[in-house]
Amino acid sequence: MFRLPLLFIATGIVSFVLFHVGSLFTTGGWVLDHPRSPDGWFRVHLLVLDWATMVAMGAVYQLIDVVLQRRIYSRMLGYVHYVFFMGGTVILLAGFLQSRVEWIAVGAVAAVIGILLFVWNVGRTLWEAKRWNPITLSTACALLYLALTGLLGLAMGLNFAFQFWVDLHERLLAAHIWLGTLGWFGLLITGFSYKMLPMFYLSHGASDRPQYYILGLWNAAVLLGVGASLGPGGGSGPTLGVILLLAAALLIYDRLIRDIRKHSHKASPGRGIVWTLWSTRALLVFCILSLCIGLVAPSLLRSLTWIVIAGWVYLWGWVAVMVLGYMSKIVPFLWWTHKYGDQAGRPGVPVMSDLISERSVDVGMWVMAVGLLTSLAGMGFMELWAVVTGIAALSAGALFYIGVIARVFTR
Repeated sequence: MFRLPLLFIATGIVSFVLFHVGSLFTTGGWVLDHPRSPDGWFRVHLLVLDWATMVAMGAVYQLIDVVLQRRIYSRMLGYVHYVFFMGGTVILLAGFLQSRVEWIAVGAVAAVIGILLFVWNVGRTLWEAKRWNPITLSTACALLYLALTGLLGLAMGLNFAFQFWVDLHERLLAAHIWLGTLGWFGLLITGFSYKMLPMFYLSHGASDRPQYYILGLWNAAVLLGVGASLGPGGGSGPTLGVILLLAAALLIYDRLIRDIRKHSHKASPGRGIVWTLWSTRALLVFCILSLCIGLVAPSLLRSLTWIVIAGWVYLWGWVAVMVLGYMSKIVPFLWWTHKYGDQAGRPGVPVMSDLISERSVDVGMWVMAVGLLTSLAGMGFMELWAVVTGIAALSAGALFYIGVIARVFTR
């Protein structure tokens, strides 16, 4: 089960490099454009679909064996899924760049077919395993939200081409964003971390009860956000409710992490994983800050500036850091198992920690963090030079970091 996960992860790495090379080519100036422009749609979908989702799918194919102790339902279906998803996203991205609505519609159809094949493949595996716990339940919910995200994206793509639901487009877009960001990424990341973190820390004995609370609160946040998006009106009430639920989930998640560390038999899980823990706490602080701002100045939470800042904090400050942090463990494991698994214990065979430089991981994360904080400060204080400089630094750090990850395949 090496080639299928590698195919997705390698494709994701290439897309990640293309995104950040393009960002450096414009010296980060693209971020000053309106996010609802064709260029903005292209860049967001390149990062979210062809990098983050592509890597997440590959990780699911690899980790499903670890979680369920059984192989995926159909490996061949995984390759078919890749063809549809990859081909669809390429057409979709080309449609955004060329402003060709018919390409957007065709690309959306193909990408959604790929998503539904993935959901069926993994969902069938979960169903046949019949091992329902917070990990598998979180994964099942994430799959449902991914399918709904894709179907709403398809609806918008068809709407671009044929103008079926002109009045509903904005509501569909908002629900599409909630389902994809908070639903798919949020529940998949937290769900798999329930299995991965104890493994990385060599931790035994931590209670799994908080996992059920996190699952319930996170789902409630997703459903409230989607309901508020699709329903009439809206306003600050639903937004504050979503933030409150997410903050509560993150607070319990942080306590779960502390409990795992308390029962650990390993001093450090690796620098990439440490950064994911810091990222989670930073998101919790941002949620608390957003709650305070919402109570004092609720209109600020609906401003474009704050929405863009929140998007960067969540998608890059948490989702991207979590994906990159876990890649620092998953990629070495994937490569070492393939290349050295049958030689374990023999003289001259490297251990897994020899495949990646922890110091380089730390350096890459620090550069990305400083770049992100600089750009966020620039957005908040309307200092365009800080935004551009920060994004350029973030992209430089990201390219350095992904180079550290890619170098594993040369060891």
